Amino acid sequence: MRLSCGPRVYSASKFETVTQRSSHHQQCLSNPRAPRHLLSINSPPFPVFKARFLLFISHTILLLSSSSSSPTMGINSLVSPFDAIIFDLDDTLYPSTTGIDRCVKRNIELFLIEKCGFSESKAAHLRVELFKTYGSTLAGLRALGYDITAEEYHSFVHGRLPYDSIKPDVQLRNLLCTIKQRKIVFTNSDRIHAMRALDRLGISDCFEQVICFETINPNLPNSTRPDEFPVLLKPSLDAFRIALDAANVEPRRTLFLDDSVRNIAAGREMGLQTVLALLFGYGMRLGVVHSQPTQPSKKLK
Repeated sequence: MRLSCGPRVYSASKFETVTQRSSHHQQCLSNPRAPRHLLSINSPPFPVFKARFLLFISHTILLLSSSSSSPTMGINSLVSPFDAIIFDLDDTLYPSTTGIDRCVKRNIELFLIEKCGFSESKAAHLRVELFKTYGSTLAGLRALGYDITAEEYHSFVHGRLPYDSIKPDVQLRNLLCTIKQRKIVFTNSDRIHAMRALDRLGISDCFEQVICFETINPNLPNSTRPDEFPVLLKPSLDAFRIALDAANVEPRRTLFLDDSVRNIAAGREMGLQTVLALLFGYGMRLGVVHSQPTQPSKKLK
């Protein structure tokens, strides 16, 4: 039986979104002699998103790699600490200027209005609160007892997105093809959305695996009660455990790129080497690189 979506009192967020680095971290970043794992590139050396992203991955590998004994052998002689690279999708492999993220937020609010009967003002506030507390609106509604299926939610929220705004990216494709390590996408989005976005970019065949909502929540389609299975998403550590198991990777030998501070913190806790990808319009800059100690590594193939 579907619960009525009438007025409710929602508790404050159970956790706070991290918006600033600690003062100690800031001091480390301003120190030119700071350890490599605390380096941050804050100047905007690359003029456009594509150029920045092309160098973003390359510079990350360079930054966290050790050179061979011969300084003249070039990048192919670098010893890589990575066997696999895990990429977030939205706002990481393509910029927010596509308008996809803005449309997703608006569609979520329309879902709350049209499907649950919330007012316009309440829907906007509730979307933010449910995201902060539960990781997504869907997770929050189901946790609160609403009989909403993942298929119903994703069809509404993603089914009307302007995918035409995502353009094929030949340069990005060429870059990904040069990376010999295993390449995996890990997204909170459903598989249909993930594949449509990757297909629009022209890079869907560049990845060995796409870990998505259905991967992390395999039991939800068969669930008959909203409280039977909690919705798992990044930054939940349980979601990361399932993803890493599905990917069959060794965390300390895996690089994880995401635009969310919370997701990066969770990945770091799971032992991944992490990079915070910071997007600004059509630009990207390398955020903080968090490297785990690594054992002797094999050369890039």
